[in-house]
This record gives sequence, C-alpha cells and structure tokens, in this order.
Amino acid sequence: MQKNLVIVESPAKAKTIEKFLGDDFKVMSSYGHIRDLKKKELSINIDSLEPDYEIPEEKEKLVKELKSNAKKAETVWLASDEDREGEAISWHLCEVLGLDEKKTNRIVFHEITKPAILEAISHPRRLNMDLVNAQQARRVLDRLVGFKLSPVLWRKVKPALSAGRVQSVAVRLIVEREREIQAFKSETYYRVNGIFAITNPDGSATEVKAELGTRFKTHTEVENFLEQCKDATFAIESITQKPLKRTPAPPFTTSTLQQEAARKLGFTVSQTMMVAQHLYENGRITYMRTDSVNLSSLCINASKEEITRLWGERYSRPRQYQTHSKGAQEAHEAIRPTYMDATEIEGTAQEKRLYDLIWKRTAASQMTDAEIEKTTVVIGIEQTSVPTGHQFIATGEVVKFDGFLKVYRESDGDDDRQSDDTMSHHLLPAMHKGQELTRREITATERFSQGPSRYTEASLVHKLEELGIGRPSTYAPTISTIQQREYVHKGDRNGEERTYTVNILKGKTVTQKTRTEMAGSDKGKLLPTDIGIVVNDFLMQYFPGIMDYNFTAKVEQKFDEIAEGGEKWTTMMKDFYNDFEPIVEKTMNTRSEHKAGERLLGTDPDSGRPVFVKIGRFGPVIQIGSADENEKPRFAQLPSDKSMESITLEEALELFRLPREIGEYEGMKVTIGTGRFGPYVLHNKKYVSLPKTEDPMTITLETAVNLIIDKRKQEQQRHIKAFTEEPKLEVLNGRYGPYLAYDGKNFRLPKNMHERAAELTLEECMNIIKAGPTKKK
Repeated sequence: MQKNLVIVESPAKAKTIEKFLGDDFKVMSSYGHIRDLKKKELSINIDSLEPDYEIPEEKEKLVKELKSNAKKAETVWLASDEDREGEAISWHLCEVLGLDEKKTNRIVFHEITKPAILEAISHPRRLNMDLVNAQQARRVLDRLVGFKLSPVLWRKVKPALSAGRVQSVAVRLIVEREREIQAFKSETYYRVNGIFAITNPDGSATEVKAELGTRFKTHTEVENFLEQCKDATFAIESITQKPLKRTPAPPFTTSTLQQEAARKLGFTVSQTMMVAQHLYENGRITYMRTDSVNLSSLCINASKEEITRLWGERYSRPRQYQTHSKGAQEAHEAIRPTYMDATEIEGTAQEKRLYDLIWKRTAASQMTDAEIEKTTVVIGIEQTSVPTGHQFIATGEVVKFDGFLKVYRESDGDDDRQSDDTMSHHLLPAMHKGQELTRREITATERFSQGPSRYTEASLVHKLEELGIGRPSTYAPTISTIQQREYVHKGDRNGEERTYTVNILKGKTVTQKTRTEMAGSDKGKLLPTDIGIVVNDFLMQYFPGIMDYNFTAKVEQKFDEIAEGGEKWTTMMKDFYNDFEPIVEKTMNTRSEHKAGERLLGTDPDSGRPVFVKIGRFGPVIQIGSADENEKPRFAQLPSDKSMESITLEEALELFRLPREIGEYEGMKVTIGTGRFGPYVLHNKKYVSLPKTEDPMTITLETAVNLIIDKRKQEQQRHIKAFTEEPKLEVLNGRYGPYLAYDGKNFRLPKNMHERAAELTLEECMNIIKAGPTKKK
C-alpha cells in the first residue's frame, strides 16, 4: 500500500516536489480544478443561490485515477496553492474523492524548495472553509452577473456579447480615458533653454545648461524675450546644495511585477504571469500571486550575506516593508528568489530575464539608500542694468554613494511622451555667487500641452489596484478577456507627423527653424472598440450599480470579510441578487425606439431617407433608410479608421459611393467595393483584397488590374495538380507544404510525398483521404 499521496494542481509542480520527498510519497496533479460550474448553464440554484458543480468530461479519467490512488494511500496530503483558489481546489478534491475534511491534511508553502516542503509536511492543517467560501462567493457572483447581463446585451445591443463584473469596469476605465483624450484641447507653449560658458581659473571654459523658469504662451513673447537677451548680461544669483536620500522600492507584488516587467522587459501581463508560474513551479521564486511586500527572515538574512559578499558591508541594510493594500495577507511573502545566492538560473530567455528582474528588485530592497547631492543654480538676467524678471535655472546631481542604485532603478512610468520636467540632471562645474557667464546660445522650442495618456496593460493594472478592483489573480485574465471579446484592442499607429518652431539666438542673430516630430502614438496602448463603447454606455445607463467603481471595490472587501470568517457568503449572495434581479427584468422588458448605440446622423440629400450608424451583425455599419419603409435599407461597413461616435453625415454618405466601376479588363467590368473584411476589387466573380495603402475611392484601373494579375499568380503557385476524373480533388501548396483539398475538407500529405506532390496518382490521393481530414477548409 502507498503510504502517502500528495495532490498538487500542476504537473510541473508535482515533478519538482516529488524530488524532495522519499519513496513513501507519490505526487499527483489535479490539473487545476477537477470540477466547476457547467460552461453553458447558470448552474446556480436561484432559490438558495447554491452552486451546482460538475466534473467536466475531460477530467473524468483523471478523477478515477485520483480516487484509486487516494483509496490505496494511508494519508492524503492536499497541496494546492496557498490562495483562495487553491483552497477551493483542495475542497473540491475532498468532495469528489470522498475525503473527510476534518481528517485530511492540507499543506501550504510559499516556495517549492526542500526545506519549505518538509516544513509544510511537518505542520499540516485542516481545510479552511472561510477561504473556500470566499472563492465560491466570487465565482457565484461573477457567474450571476455574466449569465444575467449577457442575454440583456444580446437583446438590446447585439447577439453573442458578454458582460462581467470586473471586465466591464475595466472597459469603463478605458472608454472614459478615451473620451477625456478626445475632449482635451492641446495648447501651445514655449520652453526656453540656454547654454552658457564659465571661465575656469586656467582660462578654459566649461558649458552650463539651464532652463528658463518661465514658459511663454505666445511666439511674440518669445521674440521679445530673445530680443532682450541680445544685449543682456548673465550672472549667478544663488547656489543651493541639498543632500538627498533615495530609498529602494519594496520587493515585488503581483501588480508591481506585472507593471515593471511591462516597462523594462516589454512583457504583456499574461506573459509575465505565465513565465512567473514556470519559475515558481520549478522552485526558482516564491508564489507569484500575492499582494504582500513582506519578506521572510530567511530571505532578509540570505540577502544580507549575498549583498555583503558581492559589494561589501556598506551596501547592506536589512529592512522589512509593510503592506498597505486592503485585504493583503501579511503571512504571505512578496515575490522573491527562493535562493538569493542564485544570481543566475538556467531556463528560457524569458525566464532568465524575469528572474533577473526579481532578483535585482529583491536585493535592492535590502540595500543602503542612495546618497545624492543636488545643486540648484539660479542665473539672473540683466538688460541695460535692469533685471528682466526672468531667471534661468540649472540643476545638477552628484551621487555621493550609489547604494541600491548599483543594482536597480525603478521605472518612472510607462508613458513614452516627452517629459515636461526640467532638463536632465548632470554634473555642474564649480561656480560662485555673482560670477558672470557668457551666453553662447538660447533656444526657444514650441511645445504642446498633453492630455491624459491611454492606458497600457501595466498602467491599467495599477489603476485597478488603486481602485481596489480585483485581486492579484484577476488582473491578467481580466485584461486578456476584454481584448479577446473585442471590447478593447491595442493601438498600432506610430503617430502623426507634427511641425513645431524653434527660435535660436546666437550672437546678435535670431534664426527660426521648422522641425517635425511624431505625435499621438497609440502603439501598444489600450483603445476601446465601437462595440466596447456601446456596451459600456448601455451598462452605465441601465446598470450603474454594477459599473460603479466603489461597488466593485466593496465587493472585494466583502470577499475579504468572508475569507476572515466575518460574513456568510450565502447571505452576501442573497443581498446582492435581491437588488440585482429586478433591474435585469426591468431592463430586459424595457422597449426603446432604437437599439443601443444607434445614432441618427441626418438625412441623405439624394433620397430624403434617414442615415444611421449602428451595430450590425458583423460590427458597426452605416444604414440609409429604416426597416419600416417599403424600400429596403442600404448598408455600408464602417471603416476601421472611423468611429461610431465621431463619424459625420458627409463621411457616412461617402461610403455609399462604393461599389463603383472603374473600367473593364478582359472584356469584363472591374468594380471596387467594400464588405465585411474591408475594401476589395471584383472581377469575373473573383475578389481581391485592397491593401491598406490603396484608397478605394481613388484607386486606378491600372493598379486594380495589377492586383488581379498578382492574385492569379499566387493562385497558380498554390495549385499543383487537378484530376479530370475527380473534379472535387486538388493538390494544393499551403503554408506548411502540399496538401489535398477534397469536397470542402483538407488532408495533410505525409512528408515523404511532399517532393513528388505533382506526380501523385488518384489512387494515392484517395487512400490519404480515407484516413480522414486534418482540418476544415
């Protein structure tokens, strides 16, 4: 008989743990949850609000194996993750495997190392039903919101849409930010920078760079100031030196790791969590879902030893950080390396980079403050012995002791816009009060005030955490979901070229130049789609309570109270559902003249019919006419570069100039049109997609014919062989090599037949077809 059975939730974790335990232990994986709510049903008893769980078909074989091994074992150890989700996985295992909750050993650990596993085995506990119920409360509430709101969206907006408690609020943040950006009116101002020279005792000169403390609003003010400076004298009015200390950032939580990995490594939130999961399961780092900045005394002591070994005792300063976020569990740890003396690891390139980031952040948190001396020099301007009222300011920093900066500098943020702060810090030469400076050059540069920045994945995580929405385990799936459901997409534009003026004073001459820059980049930023905006506005109108930031944050606090045993989860569910269900029913039965998002743009001057923009079956469309007229409405797909909110009547009518005939080729018409997948050329009943570089309203016949010819060449290269005796069969060239197409289905060719694909016989092809298709056409 097997003495001990340990059940974890991932096979990688099982493999690592099994190395630490002796022959008396067998470690198996549950592959996550072994039962859950049914996918396509509410699976909640509306009267009691109790969930109805099922074992998915794909888990039935695994459950049999787990049951068999559990019966053979003298002791079963449930070792799923230490969070609420992990506790729920253990509870489901107890229920399904028929284990006694009061007798079954539950073990938790923050890291997968031999000491941690053996420590957990020696101090088992029992299942914590408060944590389980907190997870059930989240699961049931989110299922109620999703399953009750989605049908409302199907009826009132568009079929196949979905809503969710956290995802809908995340979309709201992005929509509101986009509207702030659209409403923002940029204003021009001018920054003035000067380069001055100081004469050293040896007769040499040293340059000093400074910025004017005033920013001008008009070009006339700039011209007047530069005119004053032509004959002005410049002298140092004051010098102040101030010692500063910079303290290292705390070690990583889930949120700060996601943000910093995005800024420093370019990782998406999901990518960060996937790589961190691998590092954790392989015993490299502690548990990666945490909102605690706490470090164990073991880690603090190990860090001290490693920092002293690498850089000396002066660089070591052990410290413990306190977690201020609501609901954080101090018993948990921050994300840190399991062994601080492992400065490098083996693994994939991504694993190495993320581990390096975690190691450096942890080490820096246990290092001495950086000591800096900041110098501020004020340069006065006198024009004909009269002060102009303006001053240049030069700043410099000297790092007296680098401390933690030797290892790690925290990112300032993920906004790639030009900073409006003063000039970069640099070392200043020796100077004294009253010393005169020689003006070399003064440059006035036109700048533009900048509105709010669109969210990136990292800054959205920061905002969700700031508002108390979601928890460490929810950020990545939330951000992935809103993109998968096409409520939000990542921008792909590098920006637009913008001109600005630069006025330069050298000697007694002012020259003006015009320069260009790229502005308004949305590359990698999160933008709402038209569908996302319409759904958000609908939910804001009819379900303001669900969309309220405070409500979502308070729900998280309720979950925390349940986890601490302070509230019954079923009571919370009933209170919520009694308020929520009547609103759903009322909204579902409310009649409105127009569907959500439908907007009247005006009247078509040619036909006198109304022109609408609305959500169609395949996305936003323009519609001329209404359904209650005798004449059928006309439709045009909304181009991807237009939005439902901003498109004008004139722009909408322009779309109905398509389809348009532009001539003939080979005796047949060539037509330009637009459809579900964008603009196209139609010739001889065959379609050719228009590249983004071609405007469907201006494309010439010559260009269209070239596209037709190119498409034919591609088709010829794709076609390898046909069979007159079996017209449905073709041998084609695909992305992964030759394959067979037969009666709407595709069949992969064995690799040994690739080179002679053109010589295949009908019999050989039919034998391959009998083996079954590889994919649908």
